[in-house]
Amino acid sequence: MFTTALAQRDNTQLGALPRDLFAAIESLKKELNAVILAHYYQEPDIQDIADFIGDSLQLANAAAKTNADVIVFAGVHFMAETAKILNPDKLVLLPDLTAGCSLADSCPPQDFAEFKAAHPGHLVISYINCSAEIKAMSDIICTSSNAVKIVQQIPKEQPIIFAPDRNLGGYVMEQTKRDLVLWQGSCIVHETFSEKKMVQLKIAHPQAEAIAHPECETSVLRHASFIGSTAALLKYCQESPTKEFIVATEPGIIHQMQKMASHKQFIPAPPMNNCNCNECPFMRLNTLEKLYLAMKNRAPEITMSEEIRLAALRPMQRMLEMSA
Repeated sequence: MFTTALAQRDNTQLGALPRDLFAAIESLKKELNAVILAHYYQEPDIQDIADFIGDSLQLANAAAKTNADVIVFAGVHFMAETAKILNPDKLVLLPDLTAGCSLADSCPPQDFAEFKAAHPGHLVISYINCSAEIKAMSDIICTSSNAVKIVQQIPKEQPIIFAPDRNLGGYVMEQTKRDLVLWQGSCIVHETFSEKKMVQLKIAHPQAEAIAHPECETSVLRHASFIGSTAALLKYCQESPTKEFIVATEPGIIHQMQKMASHKQFIPAPPMNNCNCNECPFMRLNTLEKLYLAMKNRAPEITMSEEIRLAALRPMQRMLEMSA
């Protein structure tokens, strides 16, 4: 409610909005030769107008391949930074520049530099949910889609630092049987899911299959019959014969699940408290109105120093090569 009110105030200050935002955005896309990339956690209206919807790996690949002159990134700050890292000569817009990420914020660059220095000889694999500065200090970037695959390609004698998500890192350790040095960061959304309420939901819906994102805590993951990235969860729901699912990740993905399997039921996993804490407050900062205004005003724009961009590009390229 607060976010919506704030967006309305911003829009009032920046001028009147067109009556048909969908048509206005389509017109601006042609005028700018723009592409709209949206994460699965965005609000349904943004997902519906996007040219490409995906998880972090899919969006990184789409950003690397686009021929558009302007990339409008409907996601959070680190995602738009990733697009800029891969496309230095393109205009990259983020509808709300304050759309950050609790996981990225949990890994301050100076603190991580000290942590890295305390573990000499370690290869640094960083989850894509981190700032450009952290990417620049990394050897390889990964996503929840390819983290296990990438770690499995590293020689067993090579010690590894895995940052910044301790839950994804723990899941990777379990899957690969590797001992990783974990940075103790986490996502506020995926840590809100309650094991007790998950069990209660499974009792109330005995035919339902629980599925979860690996950023969830181990106590929640143990109750899931399938664990995977956002895109993997979507694919699994489409292909599974099960008709009812309990979904432990940000509920924005349910919009796509319902579109692709309308005959099935999707139940969002509840957080610990009676709140909407399972929704990412940062993802929800982007609105259709802000997306239109960003395209109209060619701002807010994502920028960074060329030194940081080049340093962050190398581990990004390694990820794309290793996950091909």
